[in-house]
Amino acid sequence: MRDLFIKDWGWKLFSLILAAGIWWTVHKIIDPKNTEVAAAGSTFTYDNLPVSVVSRMADVHDYRVNPATVKVTVNGPSAVMSKLEIGDVHAVVEFSETNRLHELLVPVEIFAPPNVTVTSIDPPRVLIVIPPAPEKKP
Repeated sequence: MRDLFIKDWGWKLFSLILAAGIWWTVHKIIDPKNTEVAAAGSTFTYDNLPVSVVSRMADVHDYRVNPATVKVTVNGPSAVMSKLEIGDVHAVVEFSETNRLHELLVPVEIFAPPNVTVTSIDPPRVLIVIPPAPEKKP
C-alpha cells in the first residue's frame, strides 16, 4: 500500500500539476461570467428617455403619459454602441380603444437599432392620461 503513494511520486506530482493547469485553462475559457461580458459588449443607460403616445385610431396629440420619461438600459457590441446616438432609441406606448375601455396603465415599448438589446426599463408601464372631453353646448 505504501508503494501506491511513494512509487513514481515525481510523475504523480507532475500529473497533478498538469491536470490542475488544464482545468484552470478550460475554466477560464468557458466561464459563464467571462462569456457574458464578452457577448454583452458595452452598456448605456438613458436616464430620461421621453415616452411618446402612438395610436392607429385616435388623435393623441393631447394625450399625456405619467411619468413622461423612463430610464432605459441597453447593451450591444462595442462597435455598435460607440455609434449609438440619443435619437436612435425610442420609448413608445400604444393607445387603442381597447386601452381606453379597459386599462390605461400600458407597457412601454422600446425601439432600438439592430444588435442593440434592451436590458431594463424603469418603469415598465406608464399611465396614459386622457384629456377631458369638451363640453357640448346646447
